[in-house]
Amino acid sequence: MRLNHFTCALIVGFGLQGCSLIPENIQPAAPVQNQWPQGPAYQTKGSSAQIKAVSGWKQFFRDPAMSQLIETALINNRDLRQAVLNVQAYRAQYRIQRSELFPSVDVNADGSRQRVPSDLSTTGKAGIESQYGLNVGITSYELDVFGRVRSLERSALENYLVTEEAQHSVQIGLIADVATAYITWRTDQALLKVTQATLDSYGNSLSLIDASHLAGTASALDVRQARTLVDGARAQMFLYTRQVAQDANALQLLLGAQLPSWVTDAPLGRDVLAEIPAGLPATLLQQRPDIRAAEHDLLAANANIGAARAAFFPSIRLTATAGTTSAELDGLFKGGSGNWSFSPQINIPIFNGGRLRANLDYAQIQKDIRVAKYEKSIQTAFREVADGLAALGTYDGQLQAQRDLVRSSQEYYEMAKQRYNEGVDNYLTLLDAQRELFSARQQLLTDRLQQLDSQVQLYKALGGGWSKNGVTTSNR
Repeated sequence: MRLNHFTCALIVGFGLQGCSLIPENIQPAAPVQNQWPQGPAYQTKGSSAQIKAVSGWKQFFRDPAMSQLIETALINNRDLRQAVLNVQAYRAQYRIQRSELFPSVDVNADGSRQRVPSDLSTTGKAGIESQYGLNVGITSYELDVFGRVRSLERSALENYLVTEEAQHSVQIGLIADVATAYITWRTDQALLKVTQATLDSYGNSLSLIDASHLAGTASALDVRQARTLVDGARAQMFLYTRQVAQDANALQLLLGAQLPSWVTDAPLGRDVLAEIPAGLPATLLQQRPDIRAAEHDLLAANANIGAARAAFFPSIRLTATAGTTSAELDGLFKGGSGNWSFSPQINIPIFNGGRLRANLDYAQIQKDIRVAKYEKSIQTAFREVADGLAALGTYDGQLQAQRDLVRSSQEYYEMAKQRYNEGVDNYLTLLDAQRELFSARQQLLTDRLQQLDSQVQLYKALGGGWSKNGVTTSNR
């Protein structure tokens, strides 16, 4: 059996491919300044030479319990699992589209036997006719002369890379969410302890005031004032009890599993997170997954323009088979039983009611939309990092001021208590001192939570890590 014509058809088909009508991709200029904002809210000390690289979340999150919870979430979280499966789905779609670049070669074997009546037989006698065949061929294979199929393949590849970056973004977001939920839970536990201790203190004061009132040395107003503190602290205790329970539920949802029993209510240490240095380069934005995803999305839209352009040109499809046919099964491989067919088909678009032009216009508009989306992602990223740097430059001073306020409130309370016991001041002064101390202690814990959360959000805004040159492969 000779396959010369069939082989020649394949060679010619592959030789005609290779043209591409995808427009040259020009990276849009970043619509932000080349350096971070400057001013009183931002740190000015530090340089890139002093930056210590953080290339993964384990280097940034230093609390052992927090790190173990993050590891649990990365294994069990359902949102991350969906993102991983989306990547696998788009990878499969890319492989499907890529297969269009190659011909599908099939082997078909068939056979038939039928009885033919005498009045239909060419010999005038009834009989049984048999036919057997074995063929190898390609069916309706498009020669990619103008790059339409390759453009679609490139678009599918870029869409797959978009989902891959989306997975990285979900992963970084999950790490940050677990860290925030953990420090919120710890802070609310600390606030609950402060409230319980304050309630005990208020209760003791109320007992003393009650005793003094019975002895005639304190007024009924003093008793009512002391009771208002107790009632207010009781309400706060129920508030924080509820928040601690809800924090634990939120953390469990992120973990995708039950909160481990070994996690205690120990207070947060001072070295919870790695220090974020000043002098980080603005090029760090390039590593954010959402910006990289926007870049791939832009490249996919660019490839779709190439496919829309190619649709204006003729398309060529090949159908070719080669094989053997015989009336007897054992005659399939005998000389003279070979057969072949070659059926090229060319389609030249002449009139389609403007459909091809509309498709091209749509593809170009989609690219313009992707450009705007890409530029907006850079602007959003710049704003998030700038906000984080402003928080980084101001929270240390705010916390120190709040610590000083707690210390001053404690001294004020002790002096007011002493003066009340000595009969110098009335209970209203002591009441004010107690309230101020409780409020200052609560605010200190809240400010510490906000500082830690701002650092976590800055870590997330920086794409999950940094290095001296602004490029890292964190969380990969």
